[in-house]
Amino acid sequence: MSARLAVFAYGSLASLASAERTLGRPVESAGPARLAGWRRSWSQARDNIRSEKTFARADGTTPPYCLGLNIQRRAGPGPNGALIEITEEELDRLAVREIRYDLVEVTAEIATAEPLALDRVVTFTAKPSNYAETPPPGAVILASYARAVEAAFESLGPGQLELFRETTGPHPVEVVEGVLVRDRIPAGNPREW
Repeated sequence: MSARLAVFAYGSLASLASAERTLGRPVESAGPARLAGWRRSWSQARDNIRSEKTFARADGTTPPYCLGLNIQRRAGPGPNGALIEITEEELDRLAVREIRYDLVEVTAEIATAEPLALDRVVTFTAKPSNYAETPPPGAVILASYARAVEAAFESLGPGQLELFRETTGPHPVEVVEGVLVRDRIPAGNPREW
């Protein structure tokens, strides 16, 4: 019997519909969890000019960076998220989606209400080149991304959206509606943000 593997989804991947598009199959959450000893923040910066996708504001101006969620090691009970069971092959598909992130093993730091029925849990944290402790000048958060993340956490069950908000903090930059103006997005990756 092969080992049971899951990804701890703490941002847009917590949307089961989004995970399904990436994995190409129906997805069920293995349940909500917390990642003890980590902190979630808006500290992943994507170069909006040179990356595989570029978004403009409704007025046509192009923000230089779009912020996304990230996690870093910090003391405390940690952010909430969803556990999604995957295969080793599916982990490769997720790595394409999470191109600005490095894969990390977090099995020992997962906290769940029930005993963990998984052998291994991984997650993604921003690559050093995409990590921004302070948002770069002109950075924005795409409203479609913020809405998708909040909807994902609301669907995880009672109290999960509130816990997401408590363990993430306010948006550090302007949240804007974006229009996709350049698309070289790999198959299975979200196009909306």
